[in-house]
Amino acid sequence: MKFMNGLILGSAAMFAGAGAQAADLPVKAKPIEYVKICSLYGAGFYYIPGTDTCIKIGGYLRADAVLGSNADFDAASGGVAGAQNRLSNYYTGQSRSDLRIDTRTATEYGVLRSFAEVAFTWRSGTYSGTGTTAVNGATAYTSSLTSTPAVGGLNVFYAFIQFAGFTFGKAESQFRTPWGQYPGNNLEMPGSGGWDPVNQISYTADFGQGITAAFSAQDQVANYQSNIWNVSGATAAGMATGVYGANDIGGSRAPDLVARVRVDQAWGLFQASFAAHDNHPAYYGASEVTGSPGDKWGWAGQLALSVKNIPTGPGDSIAVTGVYTNGASRYNFQDYMSTAYAMYGGTGVAGAYQSLGLAGVSDSVFVTGSGQELTRTYGFNGAFNHNWNEYWSSALFGAWAAVRYNSTAKGYICGAFVANLALSSGVGGCNPDFNYGVVGLQTNWTPVKNLAFTAELAYVMLDQKYAAGSTVTLPLQSGIAKPAATYELKDQNSLVLLLRAQRNF
Repeated sequence: MKFMNGLILGSAAMFAGAGAQAADLPVKAKPIEYVKICSLYGAGFYYIPGTDTCIKIGGYLRADAVLGSNADFDAASGGVAGAQNRLSNYYTGQSRSDLRIDTRTATEYGVLRSFAEVAFTWRSGTYSGTGTTAVNGATAYTSSLTSTPAVGGLNVFYAFIQFAGFTFGKAESQFRTPWGQYPGNNLEMPGSGGWDPVNQISYTADFGQGITAAFSAQDQVANYQSNIWNVSGATAAGMATGVYGANDIGGSRAPDLVARVRVDQAWGLFQASFAAHDNHPAYYGASEVTGSPGDKWGWAGQLALSVKNIPTGPGDSIAVTGVYTNGASRYNFQDYMSTAYAMYGGTGVAGAYQSLGLAGVSDSVFVTGSGQELTRTYGFNGAFNHNWNEYWSSALFGAWAAVRYNSTAKGYICGAFVANLALSSGVGGCNPDFNYGVVGLQTNWTPVKNLAFTAELAYVMLDQKYAAGSTVTLPLQSGIAKPAATYELKDQNSLVLLLRAQRNF
């Protein structure tokens, strides 16, 4: 009996010991997916855990203050800003948070890429003038009682997929240069196809050594469609703001067709671009039975050159772009710029209340019963970018652009000027052509990596072509507090200062 008890106790101890030893053995842990650097596509890319897709996340935070304008990037060229009175802003502010997401995957067809850039923007409030008219026709008051409050919004700058040479979605136009209309500046300037991305389907052929050719069908709506003016619908109130008729645009019928050849190498870049643009008007009158002008295709051509590492210093560069358009004016006066100018100033003409610079940009003009007359424009922009040292850099930039109407179009517009605004010099002194110029200086201080402070001063000039000493009679414009009076037509200018702080990540 004692032997059996000892055997049972010994066996229990043996199994207990064995159980304790088993509990002490290491247990195989679940595999951990570490984030690994992806060196295939440059700095900042990482593998998404568990996939062969690389991702890069970046963006910036920016705060702007603009002195001398109601717009963040534009001159005081119209509305209450151009009025140059107590309704005009002395300053305007904007803050922005931008996020970029870039994903890439190697495939048997090449790299599959998706890219998105979104920005949350907050803009300062501004005021717009308003007024009421008493029963007897006299103005009861004119003031800034109506305001546009500060507003925030979401901007989708980019959203595209690239695969096997094709691009689908919202991406930079194949017409534009890598610097767009910003060769060394932040202020909006004419003379190039602009920056704003556009919906498109494109194919890019890569011939090696930095030589590529691209072909694209891109959306013309908003970005690349200017005014199509029916001058028969011109009014005194509209012409007083640089709007030379009723904007008579029909629905979209065809995308803009774009072709580009680019050479991008260590010495710099050369590019030639071409775009075809369909101008599709609506009707002459209020209904479809009134008829309409036929469509007319316009076009734009652009040449661009950038030279890097010039003798003035390491990293210095020069960038120049020239463009010519016929019936496709947005490829010169890009979509962030105004197409109607009304800038006020002083006058020395006896009997005139003030001076005024009037100008308008269109793709075409017509009158009821006629066909479209295409508007011609040309211009250039450029900049010299210089690095003083690792902390300081500057850019000297400028732009010049011209708008030219043919003789038939001038006859339509000038007839409306005489009829609606009583142009003092008559049709003989009327010329709606104009030039628009910008010259400026930008300086950047980068105290630490990815943080920059910018000051940019720009001088904007509107060179109108109406005969010297010509006057017009304008109606009351209560929105900008301008009385019904005689105004001298005269060249105008605007000075704008931009101050910026930006943190990239």
